[in-house]
Amino acid sequence: MFIETQETPNPHTMKFIPGVQVLSAGIKSFSGDNDLKESPLAASLFQIDGVKGVFLTTDFITVTKSVDHDWSYLKPIVLAAIVDHLVAGLPICIEGAAANEDATTHGDIAKQVIELIETRVRPAVAQDGGDIIFKDFQNGIVYVELHGSCSGCPSSTITLKSGIENMLKHYIPEIISVEAV
Repeated sequence: MFIETQETPNPHTMKFIPGVQVLSAGIKSFSGDNDLKESPLAASLFQIDGVKGVFLTTDFITVTKSVDHDWSYLKPIVLAAIVDHLVAGLPICIEGAAANEDATTHGDIAKQVIELIETRVRPAVAQDGGDIIFKDFQNGIVYVELHGSCSGCPSSTITLKSGIENMLKHYIPEIISVEAV
């Protein structure tokens, strides 16, 4: 089994593309302190010393390492764990555990924001091993949640403000700001 790896803008995060469906829909993010019973793969990856985050989406896995570990050491171990898990036919997530975390929203502006995020922002962010989820729109402020390589990335604030916020303001003048939650 061949798994493609890609560096991300976040030096502590690497994207693993197994070439098979990871989740049937949605996303799932694990930081080690949440319930790992939902994902046998995440539980397996957290047994590796130095892994501090696992993000799953439909077609890739993003792994975040601790600052004191090096990818030259961790990458082959993480790759082996993913390959062993997939070759053994073990489930990645327990059925029904990978629901999309999008907030239920109402209102025309919120619908426009969701449409722009889904069609223009999420595909670009996914290329870097991350995801962005619309959470809320209140008083001109769009609230989003960053996952995968975007969470904790040094350039995520610049991307959020200079890229995403400016684009949303261009299409929707009612937007004042975009904030990560």
